[in-house]
Amino acid sequence: MASLTCGFPFGSPKAAFFFLLCVCAVAEGQYQYKGIRKFDQVQGSRQGAVFEEQWFTQELDHFSGQDSRVWKQRYFVNEAFYKPGGPVFLMIGGEGPANPAWMQHGTWLTYAQKLGALCLMLEHRFYGKSHPTADLSTDNLRFLSSRQALADLAHFRTVMGEDRGLSNRRWLAFGGSYPGSLAAWFRLKYPHLVYASVATSAPVYATVNFPEYLEVVWRSLASENAECPVLVKKASDTLVERLKDPKTYDNITKDFNLCSKLQIQTEMDSAYFLETLAGSFMDVVQYNEDNRGFEGVVGTNITIKVLCGVMADASLGDAYARYAAVARLMIDTFSVKCLDTSFSNYVKDMTNASWDGPAAGGGRQWVYQTCSEFGFYQSTDSPNQPFTGFPLVYHVKQCADFYNISAEQLAEAIAQTNEYYGGYDIQSSRIVFPNGSIDPWHALGITQDIRSDLPAVFIKGTAHCANMYPARSEDLPQLSLARDHVFLLLQQWLKQ
Repeated sequence: MASLTCGFPFGSPKAAFFFLLCVCAVAEGQYQYKGIRKFDQVQGSRQGAVFEEQWFTQELDHFSGQDSRVWKQRYFVNEAFYKPGGPVFLMIGGEGPANPAWMQHGTWLTYAQKLGALCLMLEHRFYGKSHPTADLSTDNLRFLSSRQALADLAHFRTVMGEDRGLSNRRWLAFGGSYPGSLAAWFRLKYPHLVYASVATSAPVYATVNFPEYLEVVWRSLASENAECPVLVKKASDTLVERLKDPKTYDNITKDFNLCSKLQIQTEMDSAYFLETLAGSFMDVVQYNEDNRGFEGVVGTNITIKVLCGVMADASLGDAYARYAAVARLMIDTFSVKCLDTSFSNYVKDMTNASWDGPAAGGGRQWVYQTCSEFGFYQSTDSPNQPFTGFPLVYHVKQCADFYNISAEQLAEAIAQTNEYYGGYDIQSSRIVFPNGSIDPWHALGITQDIRSDLPAVFIKGTAHCANMYPARSEDLPQLSLARDHVFLLLQQWLKQ
């Protein structure tokens, strides 16, 4: 499985399952629980220390009048650009710790300066320091859902509006990736509280199986070099064949610099190993050339161009050898000693319910949300993609193993999500949906205008949440134009 947070918040050398969905805008350090980036430790907290964390008294269960329990939710404020009478910008947190670096950087602050906006960022329940319950037991995780998160936003907006005299101001929601979905759904479900939303790289359609993700990975690699995904597929197929012979395991262990000798006793062991290696390509494609350095993210210099350059380098040997070279490059980039591809270690981490556990940075929580609401499983079930060996059943089985959620319960939950939010058929107004063509998540997003007041901004050649990151001189012209277009839409809507 992969995560959504753009610049994923997603810590630990063993927590390998944070969906490549990543919280584009607020995740601290962007932890990826796929590929080698899962080893990237949080770097972002030192970036924005100038903005003190503040705490909001939040309700535990918004949908039970009999439950009066409360907890403290973390948020940040930037008043530098606010002018009396101006709008309020609310950046929505996602599946990782809220990164205060976003209170100093990002396109939304450029908009805020031009429009005289007050800027707030609210951390998502169960992520970062926002702990509603004593631990992450499956029983407690029932309070983790997008519906509870939206109710958090509504209560926060109501109380902050009253306390700060901002109830009659126009509030605009911002978010990228899963928080982008929340931004759209906040406007959809609470139109009296939020005036407009910018829903960047937002997957709005829930689906158990998401093989299209890897289909986009193929096309994105091919956009650099048509032979690149072909070579990746050849390497992946070769590796799968070698896994059938235990005599090859010593060499595979050495080739990929594994932490311990490869042990393949079940199909889950094989799938986890293959997914971890594929995850490096998935992660690089998803964030290709995004301007994420301000978040403290490591490895932004590794791009599709770099990976395809390695895959095209015949001096390294055959396609398999080049695939191994990519893995070693990523290990070196993230300064780790070796690659832990032990599925048993992963299960141990993901079933640890302590807030001090190795997957508590977001992995255990986000995977729960995929099992209870979204699916999004990036399987190898399509023939039109470069990898082999981690089919849908591998992902679905983890829901049962980690949370006792059956395949039938998962399917029903996904159907309920689309019924509740509308999937692609969003009936609202004043929501703009930016997406990048390189980003695999655009396959579940809005890439064509629904109506004039529900426009899409499809940016060719850009990746996940690209328009949210700070502008720089080397940005593609169409990316700069997209940022300007979103601003003009907001300016126009605020005049209505």
